[in-house]
Amino acid sequence: MKKIILFAFVIIISISASTAFAVKPDTKSATEKPAIPAKTENKMSEEELSRLTKRVEEIRDMDKTNMTVKEKRELKKEVKSIKENVKRDGGYIYIGGGTLLLIILLIILL
Repeated sequence: MKKIILFAFVIIISISASTAFAVKPDTKSATEKPAIPAKTENKMSEEELSRLTKRVEEIRDMDKTNMTVKEKRELKKEVKSIKENVKRDGGYIYIGGGTLLLIILLIILL
């Protein structure tokens, strides 16, 4: 019985190892995409950020009941573009689920 289990493990490991090394690396993507992206220094100033947030607050406080559908759509697009600009220029920090779980585990263990 022990020999059968050992034999099954050896077969599983040998099959999985051969498929792991069978993939050819894509040489074009390795040369075109650098491993570390270059940082751009196009950060928003505090003045621009406050101006954009004031504009979003103005749009949210507007009375939209008398507006046409087209006007509402334009305002929605404007708010969306402002949010994209702020997000692109470093207004948010994104932490993935796995990273968050790892951080929590490290805090608990240490």
